[in-house]
Amino acid sequence: MDKGELRIEWAEKQMPVLVSLRDDFNKNKPFAGIRIGMCLHVTAETAVLARTLRSGGAEIALCGSNPLSTQDDVAEALIKEGTADVFAKRGVNTEEYYRDIEAVLSIKPHIIMDDGGDLTAVLHKRWEEFGEYIIGGTEETTTGVNRLLSLERNNQLKIPIIAVNNAMTKHFFDNRYGTGQSTVDGILRATNILLAGKIFVVCGYGQCGRGLANRARGMGARVIITETDYIKALEAVMDGYEVMPIREAVRHGDIFVTVTGNINVIRREHFHLMKDGAILGNSGHFDVEIDVKGLEEISISRRTIRDQLEEFTLPEGKRLYLLAKGRLLNLACAEGHPPSVMDMSFANQALSVEFLVREGKGLPPKVLNVPVEIDREVARRKLLTMGIEIDELTEEQKRYLESWEIGT
Repeated sequence: MDKGELRIEWAEKQMPVLVSLRDDFNKNKPFAGIRIGMCLHVTAETAVLARTLRSGGAEIALCGSNPLSTQDDVAEALIKEGTADVFAKRGVNTEEYYRDIEAVLSIKPHIIMDDGGDLTAVLHKRWEEFGEYIIGGTEETTTGVNRLLSLERNNQLKIPIIAVNNAMTKHFFDNRYGTGQSTVDGILRATNILLAGKIFVVCGYGQCGRGLANRARGMGARVIITETDYIKALEAVMDGYEVMPIREAVRHGDIFVTVTGNINVIRREHFHLMKDGAILGNSGHFDVEIDVKGLEEISISRRTIRDQLEEFTLPEGKRLYLLAKGRLLNLACAEGHPPSVMDMSFANQALSVEFLVREGKGLPPKVLNVPVEIDREVARRKLLTMGIEIDELTEEQKRYLESWEIGT
């Protein structure tokens, strides 16, 4: 077997929920005659999702949602086995990236599956060309959901899109445990540094930031949190972390990782304040959280030290190290989230697509949450595959919870 096939096989063994859905889809063929356009990270885990949808009868076109996240051997394996038409290659430039998105839309999909919102954005900008058959879509990320909500607020969203990111079995596990582990994995692969004893600055304390801070602390790092939200900052304090503004944190940190979903979190005025040897990385979706252009402009030289690790020398002789050009370091420097956590995220995706095929034409053009029964079914199946049982409410307990009469 080729490397890509072996990589997919390994991921598949750790994604039992998705494989169980494949068995159901293979019997029922809910996607017969349905074209699905996917803009996701082209990894082994995504390949398992594509195989699952294909087993249900879908015709699939897939492109990458990040220029540096495609695993070329996986893309080749999917093409070779006939699972999907794949338009993705690691290291594409911006023009090639959007050309691949257009190639996916050219199949006139009934359903779109997005990660970050680029596929949805191109669809809406060129609706007359590509929108004829669209029933609805799904979105995997916080960043993408925020873009969708902007479309909805401006009354420009044309189709119902399910915010898979908002499912509890997605963001509580994928964002927290997946981002936390895969980001630390990427840092270690790219740098081979010891985290124990380092001062690790996490910018943003959402689910991704929580997971990353927890994993960094577990490796022995001293963790500082920066935030703009009072409640999240208070939570970080109560969780035992130091909290301070970025203007102060930049003087202390050895490692900085942005996970905010916002722009220019670390800016050129911050670079001059950092320690010599500070490492900068981003695990937010787009490469806008670190002002990479500003860093380039104030540097007197730059060179590649290791794969996905660049050294920038400032006029005062200070050296700063940037991971993955400011793009998603957990995918560019490592392999992204472990398959066992993507098992739940992509099970939500698969069941949401099935829901859209069945109900989509009657849904309003809004950002919708994953139906609660899908969320619970994913959790039920995951526990089942782990060999874990839980209690069930007795009839008496159900009546008690539904009543108002019984008090003190």
